[in-house]
Amino acid sequence: IRQPRGISVTQLEALCGGWPGVTRDIKWGDNLVFSVGGKMFVMTHADGRESGRLAFKVADERFLELTDLPGVIPAPYLARARWVSVTEPPRFTTAELQGLVLDAYAAVRAKFSKKRQIEFGPLPTLKDMP
Repeated sequence: IRQPRGISVTQLEALCGGWPGVTRDIKWGDNLVFSVGGKMFVMTHADGRESGRLAFKVADERFLELTDLPGVIPAPYLARARWVSVTEPPRFTTAELQGLVLDAYAAVRAKFSKKRQIEFGPLPTLKDMP
């Protein structure tokens, strides 16, 4: 059985939309940006162009590992904040990308105080996803 590959804007919205503390807005013209507690964790082109290219925050220790993969580069303007850009999303299964986006959410959320994290509620898992 062939796994679905890449991630569409619709899939990204379905994935992140219900997570605790998440807001979505359009920045820099046409970038659909998802944030938790006002801090960005993933973005993509709102119109899905560039085959759904997306950028997201990664844990410091995964930055080099991920940017060594074909189809992943340090994100322009955001690399120093440990963001990567998946330039070829179809190289990855939808499930792999969903896991990376969840990791991005968790990494950004973890920077908040314990009190604030508790206010957000339980950390979602991919098992909770539709």
